[in-house]
Amino acid sequence: MRLATWNVNSIRARVDRVTNWLQSADVDVLAMQETKCADDQFPTMPFAAIGYEVVHYGFNQWNGVAIASRVGVDDVQVGFDGQPGWTDKPDSEKPDSEKPDAAVVEARALGATCAGVRVWSLYIPNGRIPDSPHYRYKLEWLAALKDTARSWLTADPGAQIALVGDWNIAPTDEDVWSVEFYKNSTHVTEPERRAFREIVDAGFADVVRPFAPGPGLYTYWDYTQLRFPKRQGMRIDFILGSPALAERVTHAEIVREERKGKAPSDHAPVLVEIAGR
Repeated sequence: MRLATWNVNSIRARVDRVTNWLQSADVDVLAMQETKCADDQFPTMPFAAIGYEVVHYGFNQWNGVAIASRVGVDDVQVGFDGQPGWTDKPDSEKPDSEKPDAAVVEARALGATCAGVRVWSLYIPNGRIPDSPHYRYKLEWLAALKDTARSWLTADPGAQIALVGDWNIAPTDEDVWSVEFYKNSTHVTEPERRAFREIVDAGFADVVRPFAPGPGLYTYWDYTQLRFPKRQGMRIDFILGSPALAERVTHAEIVREERKGKAPSDHAPVLVEIAGR
């Protein structure tokens, strides 16, 4: 199986790029993030025309996750158990009728089984600025994911699980082009990095890094300041595999070429090859 993840930064703006790449790269399953559309707005037909079934979870022009597969899509689950919600309103501004359950579970997690692999397309909250309510929400979100993902392995140590997507975390200093540039910013703070490590420690390995060693390999480059041609990026998109899945990975790469050309996403796809059992 060839499994990939890609923050497409608006699927309606980039559907041709995505479907063309699916065919040229011979991808079996693609997890997408930041689709920026409601379910009824997702461009399903171009995927169907090339043999892919799509499941999508989105409300509006924010967030949104999807999985496209040509090897089956079964047992679809919207959100994971314990996934926290978010509201922009501080508690002091909420009417009594909205407390304490006004927070909305955002379209950030979608699971499906594809040819025996449980794939989770994940779009982890950005965090905005350290110590903000959204930053605390990000840490709560990651803690809930860790607890739930660990419970999956406790229930079935041999489970084939891939946690894939835009994590909005650069786990080490070599995952950013300049440590000094990102000082005091989200994505690189110790609490975020610790939250990422705890998911790894729960049993989910970064299956890409052994095949794509750093430094200098990134998955995201801001559109501004010529970040991409200057190679000033961050590695924030990951495929984390359960032990049983990780041992089947035979190749992995960051497809940097897809950040080039006309109207690209600001992220590049990440691709792994998984051997048959």
